Amino acid sequence: MKEENVILVNQNDEQIGLMPKLEAHEKAVLHRAFSVFVLNDQNEIMLQQRAQHKYHSPLLWTNTCCSHQRDGETNLQAGNRRLYEEMGFGTELKELFHFIYKAPFDNGLTEHELDHVMIGNYNGEPKINPEEVESWKWMGIEEVQKDMQSHPEIYTVWFKIIFDEFYHFLEEHTI
Repeated sequence: MKEENVILVNQNDEQIGLMPKLEAHEKAVLHRAFSVFVLNDQNEIMLQQRAQHKYHSPLLWTNTCCSHQRDGETNLQAGNRRLYEEMGFGTELKELFHFIYKAPFDNGLTEHELDHVMIGNYNGEPKINPEEVESWKWMGIEEVQKDMQSHPEIYTVWFKIIFDEFYHFLEEHTI
């Protein structure tokens, strides 16, 4: 299977090239990414536990889904594609904001992403893809924040960063 490319961007989110995903993470090059938060009517976030065989952050809990846009794909198209690929359902997504972060992993790779954060609503059960996802659960936003402080080791590095941005966005905006 051919490795996917990520879209290299400058700080203004302007595309400046393409690079294989692993190489971009080895070199810590800034690239475009997205993170999806799906909430239900009880204002709980659908969290996923990453599959055990993932090459980084296996079995850690994270937001509903996240990945990288493909060349020529809009942020919302990418979010919907990956939501279906990982969690087995689709829903209308809305882009909330974007920001840049850099997070090194224990294995020498680094996420350096201009991350587009999206939100959607769904009340059903996902049909998880076992190649991507080990398990899933609903958790209240405040519950996630408290659990992340008590048990930071069970969450992905990027989710801790992105959740903090997401939480502050919700404090300051009506969705």
